[in-house]
Amino acid sequence: MKDVEAAIAKHTGRRPQRLLPMCGGSVASVYRVDLEGGERLVAKIAGKGSGLALEGRMLRFLREKSRLPVPEVVHADDRLLLMSYVETSGTITTSVEENAAELLADLHGISNPSFGFEEATLIGGLHQPNPPTVSWRDFFRDQRLRYMAGEAVEAGQLPKTFLGRIDKLAARLDEWIDEAAPPSLIHGDMWDGNVLTINGRIGAFIDPAIYFADPEIELAFSTLFSTFGAPFFQCYSERRPLREGFWEARRELYNLYPLLVHVRLFGGSYIGSVEQTLIRFGA
Repeated sequence: MKDVEAAIAKHTGRRPQRLLPMCGGSVASVYRVDLEGGERLVAKIAGKGSGLALEGRMLRFLREKSRLPVPEVVHADDRLLLMSYVETSGTITTSVEENAAELLADLHGISNPSFGFEEATLIGGLHQPNPPTVSWRDFFRDQRLRYMAGEAVEAGQLPKTFLGRIDKLAARLDEWIDEAAPPSLIHGDMWDGNVLTINGRIGAFIDPAIYFADPEIELAFSTLFSTFGAPFFQCYSERRPLREGFWEARRELYNLYPLLVHVRLFGGSYIGSVEQTLIRFGA
């Protein structure tokens, strides 16, 4: 840890008095850093190729381009990410959901000429390709469903037979997914582990996986693990009405992507969830 402490001192100009392990850290080890003088930071520590530098760029992009509350990046490279420490208290309550709806509706109002992003990003430590694409259906089909299914098969986490079924579904996406939504900036990994709360409001959103998308894919993900519910959607829809067909079909279709991410990472029961969705849509 001496080299880490030396790097922290170099980039902050102050010596760390102690490093306390924090929860999380599937990609990196996470510590609360208490600096001399009383300031606290969060340090993520990992090896070369971890993607911490990219995480830092995503956080800085959100701070520069949006009003979404995210930690301030002090330093970022692939071995060390230093961020401001965000105090947290409580769980996701109705007032938190309503505040989250306001913030995400504002974020989704930031648009772009094409879907994708200026570079590939990461989700759960996995590569997330973002080539600029005019058609949302094409982007979702090729860069999300087909890509992540292929990654899961290659990793031995998903039976190869699922690739043909994904292709069968992909050929029919125009039955459920329109091209009506302009590209919107999304956080990209909207589950409760990435939502920090304090005093009944959002303290910060962490661990982004940003790109420009149909914002409904973000809304769908927020329901996959019951992160947000009725208070969120009522508040959000007052600002950005949901298009017809979201609850009936697109929510499940869009959640195929995070399910495939979880299959790639964990396998197991998530394969059954993918199976159920494919059966639901005739594949």
